Amino acid sequence: MENGQASKTAMRVAMRRAAHQMIDRPLVFDDALAVKIVEPLLAIGGHNYEIKRSKHAVSKAFRSYMVGRSRYAEDELARSVKSGLRQYVVLGAGLDTFGCRNANADLNVYEVDFPATQAWKRELLRQAGIAAPENLHFVPVDFDTMNLADELMAAGFDRSRPGFFSWLGVTMYLTIAGFRKTMQAIGGGSGGSAVSFDFSLPRESLAATEQIALDGLAKRVAAAGEPLTLFFTEEEIAGECRRAGFERWEFLDAGALNRRYFSGRTDGLGLVAGAARLATAWK
Repeated sequence: MENGQASKTAMRVAMRRAAHQMIDRPLVFDDALAVKIVEPLLAIGGHNYEIKRSKHAVSKAFRSYMVGRSRYAEDELARSVKSGLRQYVVLGAGLDTFGCRNANADLNVYEVDFPATQAWKRELLRQAGIAAPENLHFVPVDFDTMNLADELMAAGFDRSRPGFFSWLGVTMYLTIAGFRKTMQAIGGGSGGSAVSFDFSLPRESLAATEQIALDGLAKRVAAAGEPLTLFFTEEEIAGECRRAGFERWEFLDAGALNRRYFSGRTDGLGLVAGAARLATAWK
């Protein structure tokens, strides 16, 4: 991401989530606010590429991944809430709408993102007429210069109580130092805390067709000023989870997500094999 500018990939993710609400049935991920938040962007033109090309196989694959990973993270959150957890942190929130969809008044939501992206998101919420509830807390953080744990506590997050963290579409753009700093901040919290995140496998570990898909993605995000920088094998991620203080973890590939969320569909919606993996780690 270019300094002082909102994330271009955040906009594309939001467009794909909105396209899912508008086009796909049945819904894998129900997020009516995704449409409302992108309406101001559609109104000025030039930003509806994903919706126009929504029937294309590549667009379907990316859309499936975006909504599948969001559904997975929110399902894991729901399980933690049933166990009594009352703090949810969305790292690199982009245009995520959970904080405004949250029906649980006892669940405090903390959205963490770069100041420019967060300011842009809040303006889009205003334009769309979407009110931020009292239990939604915006936490602007420059991850290069600010301490995540300190900023969360300043916003009201209680480190003595467990928190659930969603960290989607972020790790592959970090340095290893930045990744470890964030994992340690999460892993250093209270027992019962958890984090759902995604990561990219190294190119050399992929099949030829998967390498082609990764190369195409890498080219697109680099052109947007947000190049892919960090890759892990599953064994390496397990080691990182252990290093950060987590006790157990799971990994899901495209096949696992398809079986869980896209089984029996006739519209061709579903993930294709690729470099991305979803993970949850628990303390």
